[in-house]
Amino acid sequence: MTRWQWLIRLLTRRIWFRAALVSAFGGALALAGALVGHTISYQFAATVGAKSVDGILTILASSMLAVTTFSLTAMVSAYSGATSTITPRAVQLLIDDSTAQNTLATFLGSFLFAIVGIIALSTGLYGETGRVILLAGTIAVILFIVVTLLRWIEHIARFGRVSDTIDRVERAAMAAIDTIAVPLALGTEQAQPDARGMTPVMPKTMARVTHVDVAVLGKLAQAIGADIEVVALPGKLVEPDRPIALIAGGCDDDAVAKVRQAFTLAHHRTFDHDPRFGLVVLSEVASRALSPAVNDPGTAIAVIEASTRVMLRLIDHRTTDATPLPARVRVPPIQLAELLDDWCRPIARDGAAIVEVGIRLQKALAALARHAEAVQSLAKQEARDAAERATAALTCERDRAVMEQTYRGHFAATDQ
Repeated sequence: MTRWQWLIRLLTRRIWFRAALVSAFGGALALAGALVGHTISYQFAATVGAKSVDGILTILASSMLAVTTFSLTAMVSAYSGATSTITPRAVQLLIDDSTAQNTLATFLGSFLFAIVGIIALSTGLYGETGRVILLAGTIAVILFIVVTLLRWIEHIARFGRVSDTIDRVERAAMAAIDTIAVPLALGTEQAQPDARGMTPVMPKTMARVTHVDVAVLGKLAQAIGADIEVVALPGKLVEPDRPIALIAGGCDDDAVAKVRQAFTLAHHRTFDHDPRFGLVVLSEVASRALSPAVNDPGTAIAVIEASTRVMLRLIDHRTTDATPLPARVRVPPIQLAELLDDWCRPIARDGAAIVEVGIRLQKALAALARHAEAVQSLAKQEARDAAERATAALTCERDRAVMEQTYRGHFAATDQ
């Protein structure tokens, strides 16, 4: 995905974008009667009773204003609840929810349609025949409102709930995996690129990388006749004293500036192109659920299962043919060890004293080990760490024995 495609995608997710688009359509629909009203005969207009449109628009305007206010209140309450009880990092997924945005846009657009129609009627812009077009548009808008309201009633029942938020984070992480075109490293240490004879590309500020336009980098590499090595993948925190990319050989400042422009920086991480952030947010949800104030092991177990599905997708992605990289552009691999740490360590730490969570985590790591032989050593390492934490935190001897038995049952063969 190019930078412009990604920026357009971000624009269409803005809550004001759809509201403005539907509002503009509602205003245009309300004025359409004045333009095509002459095509309707006066006798037909009198027959269909177009004069009744005045009262309908008045009712529509007053009711849509109240419904829009209610919808905004419900959305803000969901955002606030997710921030305080789940994790603030997941709120952006609720804000980007298409159903909520379409609902708000429909109600606001209908309100604007009614207001514009009332104003135009009061000025006599439509005439007797133009009212027929306005009446037809009003009926269409009412039908659209009914369908939207039914969908909103069903959607708001689960909007912002813990299970709904976990599903959203899981889907976001899955989507991020499907967009990456970099290998998955199974080692525990990441080799640092050799910067000798390379021209470093430094960022202008400290921020998070949110997007790397690899296609642009490929074109630049061909234009300047030099290889470009990406150092910072999406999600990485960069600073002015460390390079985000390296250009083979020497090059002018203009080429360095163009390479820098291929990296989009922001103050906050995003889920797009960054599956590691999805795993981090899932772990935060589990940690919040395992806190003494909440004490909800069931949510932590649900997070473990969701995270396992994400990890399985990521491991499978390694063996598939991803989008090929440009010939002269190299990118660092994603470190599986770091992903496992981000996912397992918070859950193993905060859920060490809860045997049910520990058992579920052992089974999840065993599922990863069985799925890919190359993952066994890393999964065993995380499982051993979780088992040791649980053994130290559990106060019941029977629970400690069950925990150790679970670990041995899944990983005993690899201890030989």
